[in-house]
Amino acid sequence: MEDIKSKPIKIDSLAEYQDESVVSRELIKKEVGTVTIFAFDKGQGLSEHSAPFDAMVQIVDGGAEITISGNKNIVKKGELIIMPANEPHALFANEPFKMVLTMIKSEK
Repeated sequence: MEDIKSKPIKIDSLAEYQDESVVSRELIKKEVGTVTIFAFDKGQGLSEHSAPFDAMVQIVDGGAEITISGNKNIVKKGELIIMPANEPHALFANEPFKMVLTMIKSEK
């Protein structure tokens, strides 16, 4: 894996689309949180689940249907959405999309 620290890099090049797959690459992993990039092929998704901490999704390519507590949102390239702690959420790729997921695990 290429070292990406301390230099500029095109964020959408960090995870490539694969047919009928979800690809992820963890960029930062610390006790207080993680930053992960995902590439979803069209028709792929993550089923409804919840997490004990807030999470921010930033779309860097394409667009996604992100449902939070039953409310559907269409989030496109250049937009972000915050998924609150303990709220059920799901993601679905109506088209191929890439996102950066930032999860903050600290309650302070």
